[in-house]
Amino acid sequence: MSKSNQTGLEKLKVLVVDDHRNMRDLMKFLLTGLGVGYVSTAPDSAAAFGEMRAFLPDIVFADWAMEPLDGLDFVRLVRKASDSPDPFVPIVMMSGHTEYSRIIEARDAGITEFLAKPLSAIKVAQRIENIIHRPRPFVRTASYFGPDRRRQTKNFRGTERRAPPDSLLTESEINALLSGDEDDE
Repeated sequence: MSKSNQTGLEKLKVLVVDDHRNMRDLMKFLLTGLGVGYVSTAPDSAAAFGEMRAFLPDIVFADWAMEPLDGLDFVRLVRKASDSPDPFVPIVMMSGHTEYSRIIEARDAGITEFLAKPLSAIKVAQRIENIIHRPRPFVRTASYFGPDRRRQTKNFRGTERRAPPDSLLTESEINALLSGDEDDE
């Protein structure tokens, strides 16, 4: 690879977890196109947990809707299991469901970023950039372990404070929620 084609992501190791082969292939294509040096895939949460034991990924992209363990179960397993290979690994949840309640549920399970489907190279690159350039410290409480959910840059009040429950959120609203640009109770 010539220097002009290098993106700085050549040493990055990424794991993609999705039960649909086409989505795994698409993500692998997007990630290698962005310059990611190593991309591994897994068809389900159990295989992904095993794959994490074989190599420690720098980032995990996980689909929400999988069987028998869904993406949230996988996140909770990675964050809380005593035999987790890396409870601190950044996890990007992928889903076509962007209702406010689902974003909050994923955030509260311990995801680092949320990626709304349909995917694009720009959206994938933005999530990687957030993870690298805006890392979130981890917190541990009696009921939560994961990236700090309160990284706040704004303090919204009144009607701007929360979106109506189960409303569909735009890409920028999802990013604002995960960046902590809203009050966290």
